[in-house]
Amino acid sequence: MAYRLADLRAETVPPLLPDGGGEEQWAGARAAIERVWRRCLGPLPGPVAVRQTVVAEHHEADHVRRHLVYDAPGGEQVPAILLVPHHAAADRPAPAVLALHPTVDTGKVDVATAAGRPNRRYGLELVQRGFVVLAADAITAGDRIRDGEQPFHTAGFYARNPGWTAVGRMLVDHVQAVELLRTLDVVDPDRIGAIGHSLGGYNAIFLAGLDPRIRAVAVSCGFSVFADDPDPGRWGERDWFSHLPPLTADLTAGTVPFEWHEIAALVAPRPMFSWSARQDEIFPNWAAIAAGTAQLSRLYHALGHPRRGEFLAGDGGHDFPASARLAAYAFLERWLNP
Repeated sequence: MAYRLADLRAETVPPLLPDGGGEEQWAGARAAIERVWRRCLGPLPGPVAVRQTVVAEHHEADHVRRHLVYDAPGGEQVPAILLVPHHAAADRPAPAVLALHPTVDTGKVDVATAAGRPNRRYGLELVQRGFVVLAADAITAGDRIRDGEQPFHTAGFYARNPGWTAVGRMLVDHVQAVELLRTLDVVDPDRIGAIGHSLGGYNAIFLAGLDPRIRAVAVSCGFSVFADDPDPGRWGERDWFSHLPPLTADLTAGTVPFEWHEIAALVAPRPMFSWSARQDEIFPNWAAIAAGTAQLSRLYHALGHPRRGEFLAGDGGHDFPASARLAAYAFLERWLNP
């Protein structure tokens, strides 16, 4: 499954299945991809007993906002915001989404409150559409910025957690968030999704790929590929947010152990929505990204579920504009509402 980085171009993005392949071939290919991916991620300890502490509660016009902290593996405590629409009740449980934030110092506040930036308040907008929403701080963001450390600088995290990866830590925290949502009597445990932009977007893909309890995922500017990427080192070790340090040795050798559309494909055949922008300054390799999503679309067709994969591209920068958000919300409503 390893590739020479120099060989990866928009026109050579590897196929996910051979021509005529279907469910049986995909089962074997998927297992091989997941084995490689898990080796790269490092430790992924299972969930711990669900325990949360509510530290504040605010009543808004159409929902309740609870600020809480939940336990996660390894002794971590994760600050989060839970949004519950007024109509949700034990006898009328609602669908739920994890709203994963982008690379922003304020973390969860950006997506779950009115203080968030324009085009980033997707958690707040989804509770207004009837979803229970849980938005948590990723490591090095929001209330998880440690004293003396800078936002999105992971050197301290790696010093305290040898052998881990930042992506692995975030995934463990997100899986625990799913555990928490499933204990709430206002949530239908069989209708949980995830949404995110940028960092939150690819985290949503990673989570859905490894946790089948995520029944639908929607991402904005969170899908890319190594092919034609002018900065593939962004995924390895660097002087601020180091996602997956084990990739650095491969990248230095001019190889990669997988292509990113293979990791996204772990979600299939569950529903996946992706918005990409042709003028995205963070992921500017839009032609290769389009080739990668075309391979994902072919996979959904081959598995017999073409409507479950929705991959949109349009003009714009690294943003989650209203048109894309509305399409993402409609997608989540289609697959998470009964």
